[in-house]
Amino acid sequence: MSRLRTLFLLPLLASLGSCSMVVLNPAGDVAEQQRDLLMVSTALMLIVIIPVMALTIFFAWRYRQSNREARYEPDWDHSTHLELVIWAVPLLIIICLGAVTWMGTHLLDPYRPIGRVAAGKPLPPDVRPLEVEVVALDWKWLFIYPEYGVAVVNELAAPVDRPISFRITSASVMNSFYIPALAGQIYAMPGMETRLHAVINKSGDYEGFSANYSGAGFSGMRFAFHGLDDAGFQAWIAKAKDSGGKLDRNGYLELEQPSENQPVRHYAAVDS
Repeated sequence: MSRLRTLFLLPLLASLGSCSMVVLNPAGDVAEQQRDLLMVSTALMLIVIIPVMALTIFFAWRYRQSNREARYEPDWDHSTHLELVIWAVPLLIIICLGAVTWMGTHLLDPYRPIGRVAAGKPLPPDVRPLEVEVVALDWKWLFIYPEYGVAVVNELAAPVDRPISFRITSASVMNSFYIPALAGQIYAMPGMETRLHAVINKSGDYEGFSANYSGAGFSGMRFAFHGLDDAGFQAWIAKAKDSGGKLDRNGYLELEQPSENQPVRHYAAVDS
């Protein structure tokens, strides 16, 4: 019987082994602060949850029918001490959660420019944010770099420790722009512009995708996000400029047509 149980558990263990813990081990300062907020909120809630679960088991065992030594008090209905604990502890936790959430909501407002590169590392006053315009298409992502005059489909790059300012919109239906290692998800909506400010602190290749279902090709709306040093980022920009293509109005209208699993495409110039 134990072998049979082990066989049933193996697929579950295999699926868990393939899970990525990027949300709890991010590479960007904004995502790290969001992770800390999640951990603090969870710890505060566990102050109540763990004792309640433990007491549920204790009471079920202590007052089971076969235990003749348990006190039987059918007329008991009130305890001031218990009332104080039952009401005061959750109230204090709610106050703490409210304070933590209020501060986190304002400090991590995606529209608010970031004030630091990382914990204990303030933002240098002479650093300009990297501007990236994000357009959600059916079913691909278009990234435009106005500062460098290039555009890329389904690939994104940014230098390490340089703030990034995203301007996000959609050409058709609502999507959700999400790079778990960088920051939280932000909706991309047609006819509107949303914003996100973030920074990547570690070099590496990370995954980005749409976190909002948008039709048949939704599962293919994934892209690579590269965190690069300054030399690597300049080389990436040079590669885009060497591609030779130009994104003009006709090219954009063609790109805008629904298509699935689009490969990475670079544009050396972008029509204003």
